[in-house]
Amino acid sequence: MNFGTDGGAHNQNRVAGLVFVIGLHVLLIWGLMSGLARKAVELLPSPIETKIIEDIAPPVDEPPPPTPEFEPPPPPFIPPPDIVIASPPQATTAIRQTTQILAPPAPPPPPKRVARVAPRIDLAGSPRACREPEYPSASERLGEQGTSAISLLIGEDGKVRDTRVDASSGHDRLDTAAVRAFSRCKFFVGTIDGKPEASWFSIRYKWVVPQ
Repeated sequence: MNFGTDGGAHNQNRVAGLVFVIGLHVLLIWGLMSGLARKAVELLPSPIETKIIEDIAPPVDEPPPPTPEFEPPPPPFIPPPDIVIASPPQATTAIRQTTQILAPPAPPPPPKRVARVAPRIDLAGSPRACREPEYPSASERLGEQGTSAISLLIGEDGKVRDTRVDASSGHDRLDTAAVRAFSRCKFFVGTIDGKPEASWFSIRYKWVVPQ
């Protein structure tokens, strides 16, 4: 057997296949560079766009809505009027009242004159007790003087029930001495229409330092 001849043929086939592959690549590269690929792409048909068109149904005439039932509002409630039965006027009473209103008022009675008698000192009944007030020694030494206005409430029995100083002399010692001195006196009771009644007796006593 000749192994050398088979080996050379095999090598030749390999070389021929390699040359074919290389040539095919060269042609492919040349075709890309020459724009064959672009022409082939342009020759391809553009894709077909499909759109689904909705079936538009014809408008259906809908029946009109039912008319709402309208109930009229109830009439407003009006309370019945209160029935007041007036009593018939009394003719006699009305005439009397009218006569009294139209009649002029009676004139007032004339004021009654009141006979009032003020109380006074009973000098004859109290000659010893009722004396002129003594000048206080301290007031005399200090030269205190002035006028003491005092009032004495004379009761129905003629005795002094209360005292008060209406206007001071400016010195309490002089006012106290005047009240004390006149409170010892007896008085004639004051009267109203001849009836004894308690009343006030007023007196003003002037204090002068004795010389």
